[in-house]
Amino acid sequence: MKKVDVYWGDNLVQLTWLPMTTLLSTKKVTSAHGFCFYQGNVMLVKLKNRGWDLPGGHVEANETPEDAFKRECMEEGYVSGNCTLLGCIEVNHEHNVTWNETSPYPKIGYQAFYRMDVTDVHFFNAQFEATERTFVDPQVYPEWHHGWHGVYEAILNQAVHT
Repeated sequence: MKKVDVYWGDNLVQLTWLPMTTLLSTKKVTSAHGFCFYQGNVMLVKLKNRGWDLPGGHVEANETPEDAFKRECMEEGYVSGNCTLLGCIEVNHEHNVTWNETSPYPKIGYQAFYRMDVTDVHFFNAQFEATERTFVDPQVYPEWHHGWHGVYEAILNQAVHT
């Protein structure tokens, strides 16, 4: 278990990595993200107004976290493949002074994280929020990612060894 405090905008949020092989509940899973492996490298997508990042996004109504991750991988990176659950980041807003009961996110919510073994790399046409896609060696991935921190490091390490 790895824990870090980060600022999302001006808001302090505590992130805790919780490795698991089965989601205990999907009710508080608000988004799904992960690392896509292809020929020994890992995919990054360049998102508008954010920079290089891993693929992922919000879970839509009537969608499982895994289905959300697969959809985001196709929309952002134009890849598809087989997924393995790595675990969840617990997102704790208890020290976020701007959080209140009307917030779109729960006080304590979760982001599911997956490893995708890419089977198909499709033509990249930048139709959605990503403007570029690249594949890099896992060892240099942190140098590319715009908001790298210790929790991501723990997840990538687990993904590499899964």
